[in-house]
Formats: sequence, C-alpha cells, structure tokens
Amino acid sequence: MKRKTSVACLLFACLFAVSQAQTSADQPVNPSDPDNLAKDYFSQIMGVAVSASTNTQLYQFIYEWIGTPYRLGGKTKRGVDCSKFAYELYDKVFNTTLGQNSRNIYTQVDPIAKDKLMPGDLVFFKIRSRSITHVGVYIGDDKFAHASSSRGVMISDLNDAYWKRYYYNGGRMLAAVTNGGSGGVEDAL
Repeated sequence: MKRKTSVACLLFACLFAVSQAQTSADQPVNPSDPDNLAKDYFSQIMGVAVSASTNTQLYQFIYEWIGTPYRLGGKTKRGVDCSKFAYELYDKVFNTTLGQNSRNIYTQVDPIAKDKLMPGDLVFFKIRSRSITHVGVYIGDDKFAHASSSRGVMISDLNDAYWKRYYYNGGRMLAAVTNGGSGGVEDAL
C-alpha cells in the first residue's frame, strides 16, 4: 500500500511538473483533463511520442493499471497476469474478447513484423521455452505494457536486451482487421 501511495504521489508530482512546463499558447494544458494527463504521462515520463498517443482510452487504461501486482490467474487490480491484463485491456478499450493465455491469444492474431507494430497490437515472447509464454500490448516507440511476474504491470522497451532476446512476434487481432468498424485496434487509432 505504501508503494502504491509513493508511486501515485510521484506520478502526480511528475504530471504537475509536466503540465507546468507546457506553456504552448495554441493549446493550453488543462490539468483536470484526464486525457491530457494520460497523454502527457506517456509522452514525457514513459518516452512515448505524443504522436503515438492517439488512442487516449488505451493509454488511460494502462495508466490506471500501472503498478498492479502480478498474480498468476489474477484478473483484477488486486493482482493480474500477462494474458489477463491483455484480456482486460482488449475487453475495456477495444470491446474485443481475447483467449485465456498467451499461446491461445496468438492463434487469434495476424502475425506482423516488429517494424509494423501500431499502438494496441500485441507482442509475444518465448521466455526460456519453445512455446509462447508472455504477451504484452504495444504502445508505440518500441514500448509495451505488460504484467511482469517480478514487477507487476509496467512499461518495458522492446530494445532492452532481455526483451530483445525473447521476443517472438507481433500480432494484430484478426477481428480488428476483418470486422471493419466494430471497435478493433485499427478503429481505435
């Protein structure tokens, strides 16, 4: 509980500093606007370009889950694993149902190259295994959100040596590609 309070205070202080630093005359910052706060947070603190943060609902969802502890099989803010985090995100942000584990989710996607990833796409990893063992949600600028077994819900960089070593493939939901306007990844961008 102390850790969450500390993280929340730190985030508030950073967001306040970011909002004070932005003095653009053509687009003033409204600190009470959660969309601007989420964009500012991911743009400034997490290193995601403002141009990549077009889907504010995606970033707001991730922002609200950052710091949630890891719990195998968990699917709430009291504890969540990687596949349930992706499941909840897709359910709430894209109104799309995913499979129950990372291998099952991979069967639901069109594989895509790393350099073609868009915010909301899924990224898959084979960590010390021949099969897929981990899934995250790409957020732009080579960053992805996921539930880490050691640190809970967090943002990581695909270029970090660890993630680079175990990266398997990216994927875009088949439903998002074929539904044509039914709330998938491409519609939300």
